[in-house]
Amino acid sequence: MAAPTLHRDIEGFRGEVLRPGDAGYDDARRIFNGMVDRSPAVIARCTGTDDVVAAVRHAVAAGMPLAVHGGGHGVVGHAVCEGGLMLDLRPMNRVEVRVSDRTVSCGGGTNWGQFDAATQEHGLAVTGGRVPSTGVAGLTLGSGSGWLERKLGFTCDSLLAAEVVTAAGEVVTAGTDGDEELLWGLRGGGGNFGVVTRLDFRAHPVEPLLHAGLLLYPHEAAAEVIGHFRDFMAGAPDEVGGAATLITAPAAPFVPEAARGRPAVGMVVLYVGDPDEGARVLRPLVEFGPPAVAMVQPMPYSALQRLLEAGNPPGLRNWWTADFLTGLPDELVDVLAEHTARVPSPTTQVAIIAGGGAPARVPDEATALGTRTAPWNVHFLSIWADADDDERNIAWTRALSAAAKPWATGGAYLNFIGDEGHDRVRAAFGPEKYARLVALKDRYDPDNVFCLNQNVPPSRSVATGR
Repeated sequence: MAAPTLHRDIEGFRGEVLRPGDAGYDDARRIFNGMVDRSPAVIARCTGTDDVVAAVRHAVAAGMPLAVHGGGHGVVGHAVCEGGLMLDLRPMNRVEVRVSDRTVSCGGGTNWGQFDAATQEHGLAVTGGRVPSTGVAGLTLGSGSGWLERKLGFTCDSLLAAEVVTAAGEVVTAGTDGDEELLWGLRGGGGNFGVVTRLDFRAHPVEPLLHAGLLLYPHEAAAEVIGHFRDFMAGAPDEVGGAATLITAPAAPFVPEAARGRPAVGMVVLYVGDPDEGARVLRPLVEFGPPAVAMVQPMPYSALQRLLEAGNPPGLRNWWTADFLTGLPDELVDVLAEHTARVPSPTTQVAIIAGGGAPARVPDEATALGTRTAPWNVHFLSIWADADDDERNIAWTRALSAAAKPWATGGAYLNFIGDEGHDRVRAAFGPEKYARLVALKDRYDPDNVFCLNQNVPPSRSVATGR
């Protein structure tokens, strides 16, 4: 098959077009995961929906692979393609807050740092990503896990409507004023149906200050600390959120010198509500141990959102997988502790995130998201610097994930998993929801133009094996 003919000018496109060799091209094509090094034939930096329409039509007419870059945090690197057209939505980052009805609209290239800055000015929030540079659209379409989820639900639960550019280059609205089934599919079904150029959310009041912060314990106390956290969360109100993480203690001034560079248990805890009440409710967690480091205090939500930023810098090599868990028994805690005592990279993390609360009370059929009621979610984030260490780090993570499988439900957040095959995506939704997603795919993208994602292929692709 002959290579597509490419033109510098995309008909009707008003944004910036970059090609290999242009100033800014290499910066624009880089994404969060340093393992991904792909070179698009053209990068179309979109300034609005009309630019997205023009670029999609151009790519489809030319037979080019099409990637959509919102925040670029997806570990598989679907935000950038080799030899195709990369739609760069990052210039489309305007956030509009309507205080009168507590709704927020944002462009498809907005990240959570930008979104949170705008909403916090008005004492509002939506459950958002745990690193500020994460894209709003990608997180939402993959379900949306964040610190506020037990109180406010998953991000996708607050999504009211969306503007979508389809593979045919048409602009459609998902929601009550448009296609409600499409909105259902966008709430957890990923970027399978088009380019989301605008998202409308229901925002929620959040106190100016939350009682929140970090705890740190020696790794030797992992079984006791995680067991206590598990037991505490079993009876905790929705206002309490958090996660236990098995990490290597950073060489930071707030960490005792003897603990730096050694395996540790970190914990993020928070209370969404009055800080004084939060201090009272969280006291059994904060005082347990006691911790080697306790940095829990009243802080703005935006500060909570930045707590993990330093430990998750862009450009390192990342390989992730995840599972929802049926529970967190002592046997599983021992498995996690044993493996993380000999972690191959000091930047690798295993996050044990508390479920329950508001997401579990949303009817299962309300969104495409496949799992709502799991009490825990475990996220294995293998992170390292040197390409020579790829095999060792990936093998370690696979071994730990496999050892934890007896306690897995089979579901997962799409945002948290890597390239694990079609069966894994299908299993994440279950057969009934997957069938609904395929029907949506058949309607909006029958040729699988939007295949660079956790893909739900249309029936035609499955039938022909394409």
